Amino acid sequence: MREPLKTYSSGMRARLGFAISMAVEFDCYLIDEIIAVGDSRFHAKCERELFEKRGDRAMIMVSHMPDMIRRHCHTVCVLSSGQVTLFSDVDVAYAFYEGRA
Repeated sequence: MREPLKTYSSGMRARLGFAISMAVEFDCYLIDEIIAVGDSRFHAKCERELFEKRGDRAMIMVSHMPDMIRRHCHTVCVLSSGQVTLFSDVDVAYAFYEGRA
């Protein structure tokens, strides 16, 4: 705790940033691959803090993890070549994203 931030590892910085963002209650959370860093214990804490304790809030999530999107999203936007396409079905969005649609 007494060390300068520049000495923190990327995982330590991610944990600190996440903790600071959870200290403030927001109406909408912007989530950008936060669960892509850290160990399984950190992932579980992130899941609990974001999706259980704050499940009543709006969230905009950026992720390349299909399981995460399928578990937590009911509307999906795919950004491709500067164009945003909106989907109400996650599987259809993934088919589009993977070039199968």
